[in-house]
Amino acid sequence: MITWNAKPLNIFMKRKNLLHKGTHIKEDSMGAKRSARKGRHHGNVVQIQQFLPHKQKDVKIIPRNKNQEDYMLKLLDLKKDIVFGVGPAGTGKTLLAVQVAIKMFKEKVVDKIIVTRPVVSVDEDLGFLPGSLEEKMAPWTRPIFDVLREYFTAREISGMIEEGIIEISPLAYMRGRTFKRAFILADEMQNTTANQMKMLLTRLGTGSYMAVTGDLAQTDRIKDNGLLDFIQCYSTHSGSSRLAMTSFNHVDIERHRAVREVLEIYGDV
Repeated sequence: MITWNAKPLNIFMKRKNLLHKGTHIKEDSMGAKRSARKGRHHGNVVQIQQFLPHKQKDVKIIPRNKNQEDYMLKLLDLKKDIVFGVGPAGTGKTLLAVQVAIKMFKEKVVDKIIVTRPVVSVDEDLGFLPGSLEEKMAPWTRPIFDVLREYFTAREISGMIEEGIIEISPLAYMRGRTFKRAFILADEMQNTTANQMKMLLTRLGTGSYMAVTGDLAQTDRIKDNGLLDFIQCYSTHSGSSRLAMTSFNHVDIERHRAVREVLEIYGDV
């Protein structure tokens, strides 16, 4: 049976284990099945188990710089319920959050992965687009599914979406909901209003965790920017124990050296 080790490690062991060995998962599927039959696991474990193949690809989360390591450790810290990753494109904000979400799901810390983002370009109105909600959101969630495909087959992902284990939800559809035992990835949140950001952050339920990512330099909202509004409020609030934030800058860009040069040309760095 998988257990989650929440005990703090000293920084030397963190770097040694996380940077050089990666973070590994050992899956005892037969033990999980036996425990499920005895009713000792969460009620959704039988549903989840079918999407955990016998030969799973280990989730190796390997940060490439100090800020990525700081962000990753905060995401993995079960005492931090909401973690913000803010900074320019190519710094690994979304990639690391998706990897942590997959790791938490495989280790049965959470039962679901929720992906949400504002769809500003169509004013949140997806009704006229063809296909299912997931198909309508596909242009905006493709980078996230590229990471999921590294750990699950297309058939497994389709089955997980059908069963509601992976859920794609536009931000406008989140109002009034509360998520339990879920990892919520809120991507591109620089395009939220202040009301939307407050609504999102209050969706967190029992046993849930949230990663909020955004790049203020690429916002489509000059006024009433929800991410900027929260950052300003957060900076003046002391003693927050359940929330954390990592700020990235241009030196943290790992996508490609040309990306950094492009941002320099535009004056974003």
